[in-house]
Amino acid sequence: MKAILKKNLFIGLITASTCIGLSKTAMAQDAPIEMTTLKQGEQAPDFTLMDQNGKPFKLSKYKGKKKLVIFFYPKDESPVCTKEACAFRDAYAKYSDANALVIGINNGTVASHKAFAVKEHLPFTLLSDPGNKVLNDFKVKEQDFGNNMKVSGRETFVIGLDGAVVYSFRDFMKGDEHSTKVLAYLNK
Repeated sequence: MKAILKKNLFIGLITASTCIGLSKTAMAQDAPIEMTTLKQGEQAPDFTLMDQNGKPFKLSKYKGKKKLVIFFYPKDESPVCTKEACAFRDAYAKYSDANALVIGINNGTVASHKAFAVKEHLPFTLLSDPGNKVLNDFKVKEQDFGNNMKVSGRETFVIGLDGAVVYSFRDFMKGDEHSTKVLAYLNK
């Protein structure tokens, strides 16, 4: 019983550390993360995933019709991820004006995404990526905090009408800056 409690406490501490962030000192001790994600000019891989309403979303259906803002985030309801999603929510009209469709993706369940969207009044699509297949297709790297503590990466891509990456932004701890940076790019 004590072993189970210790394991659950350890998992809880890892989750808490992930959600609230680590100190800059702890992050500075880790080696820099190699950036090998999709680059400007590369075609976004096509995919079909289930949205928060349990309906299939196929990327190619929107190619040539809208710019796509795809943000990969680690976890529904965590503090940094909530700030990120709410920043996209608060600027949603500006994305619509720019003919851009906002899409959030992580490996959470359809039910988790639905609850998150309802709670935070998110007007955009959240997609469930079990096993992080699409995240891996976009080559988004995990954030490694050492001691076997890895978390899905946080990166945002803008996909142009031709289906190619035209802009990307990565910052794990500053989730709310993703929307700011993407809007600055779209308004150039």
